[in-house]
Amino acid sequence: MSATERQSAPVVPLWTPAVIPSGAPSKIDPPEGEDLITVNFGPNHPSTHGVLRLIVTLDGEVVVGLDADIGYVHTGFEKNFEQKTYWKGIPYSPRMDYLAFFANELAYVGAVEQMIDIEVPERAQWIRTLFAELNRIHSHLIFLGTSGVELGAISLFFYCLRERDTVLDLFEMVTGVRMHDRYPQFGGVAEDIPKGFLAEAKRFCREMPQRIDEYLDLVAGNAVWRDRYRGIGVIDAETAIAMGLSGPNLRASGVPYDLRRAQPYLAYDKLQFDVVVGERGDAYDRLMCRIKEMYESVRIIEQCLDGMPPGPVMADDRKYVLPPRHELHTSMESLIHHFKLVTEGFRVRPGQVYYPVESPRGEFACYLVSDGGTTPWRVHFRAPSFVSLQSTAMMAVNRYVADLIVVVASLDGVMGEADR
Repeated sequence: MSATERQSAPVVPLWTPAVIPSGAPSKIDPPEGEDLITVNFGPNHPSTHGVLRLIVTLDGEVVVGLDADIGYVHTGFEKNFEQKTYWKGIPYSPRMDYLAFFANELAYVGAVEQMIDIEVPERAQWIRTLFAELNRIHSHLIFLGTSGVELGAISLFFYCLRERDTVLDLFEMVTGVRMHDRYPQFGGVAEDIPKGFLAEAKRFCREMPQRIDEYLDLVAGNAVWRDRYRGIGVIDAETAIAMGLSGPNLRASGVPYDLRRAQPYLAYDKLQFDVVVGERGDAYDRLMCRIKEMYESVRIIEQCLDGMPPGPVMADDRKYVLPPRHELHTSMESLIHHFKLVTEGFRVRPGQVYYPVESPRGEFACYLVSDGGTTPWRVHFRAPSFVSLQSTAMMAVNRYVADLIVVVASLDGVMGEADR
C-alpha cells in the first residue's frame, strides 16, 4: 500500500469513556514504527488561558500521542508567600488565577484565619459569599465566551464580556478596583458595601437570568455547537474521581460533590441553592453545568442581598486587625500599631491547616504550615486547573485533532493557577 493509500489510525466512537492509561496519566506515548508527525499545540493558543504547550503526535487527523508540557508561566508564587509576612501575602493570592481571583483570596485568608483562630463577623461572611458568587459568574462568562471563539463563533464572546463588565462594575463599587481587590482581609472585609450597591446588585440579579436564557438559546439550540461538543471527552464518574477532578468537571460526570454543600463555609449553610450535575460527562455536559451554575449563583446573590445581617464587617482583635483608618489621624498608638502590623506582621502559632473553597474551577485550597514566625514556613495551593490538566491526554488520544480543542476548552484550565 502506498503512502497516499494508507489509512489514519482508528478513531474511538463518540460517547466512549476515557480510560486511565498506565504510567503517567498526563502523557500517552505514540505507537512506534509508524509514519507520524509531531506538532506543538501552543505554547500560545487561543483555547488556553495562559501558556500551555501540548506535544501532539498525529496520524493524519487523529491524535495518537500527547504530552502536556507546563511551567511557562511559573512565577514562584508559593515561595514568594514564604518570604512575606502574612499581611503582605494577600495581594499575591488573586494573581494566580485572573478569573477566580476572589476565590483564591478566600482560600489564603481563610487558612490564616483558622491558624490565628479569629472570629469573622457574620455580616462579613455574607458579603464574602455574595462576592464569591459574583466571581463565579465572572469566570463562567469568560469560559462560555471563549468556548464560542474556539469554535469560530465570536458574537457570544461579546455578549459575555458585556455581562462580565457589569459584574466587575459591582466589584469596583465596593473594592475600588475591578480585579485583584485585596478585599477579604484577616478578620473580615476591608470596607462595608456602599450606598447604591444594593440597587445595582438587584438590577443585575433581575437581568442576568434573562441573559443566561439567551446564552442557552445560542448554545443548546445550535446544532453545530451540539455536534461539536456531544460525546467528546467523555469521562465517567468513577474515572473522574480517580483522576481527582472537582468542580463542574466532576459534577458533569454525575457526581454531586460541591464543597459549598459537603463542607459548608461562609454563609452557604444558610442559603438555598441546587448543585448542578450532568449525566454523561462529555464536553457538552461540562459546558451546560457551568451555564446552569450561573442561575444558582444569582439565586445565592439575591438571598445575600435580602438576608444580609447588620453589624460590623471586621473583627475587633487589634493583635491581627489593622486599626480603623479614622483612628490614624487622631491616635498615635493606632498609628504605631498600624505601622508595626504592616512592616513586621504578626506571629502565628506553630501548626498546619488545609483550607479548601469551591472556586469556579473546583476545589481550590491553601495548605499552610507555620513554625511560629511572622512568615509562613510553607504555603502550597491545590490548583484544580493543574489536576484537570492530567486528564487531557486520556480524553483526546484516538480522537480527531479538532476535538482536542474542545477537550482542552471544556476543562476550563487557567495556566497561571496550574503553574503558580
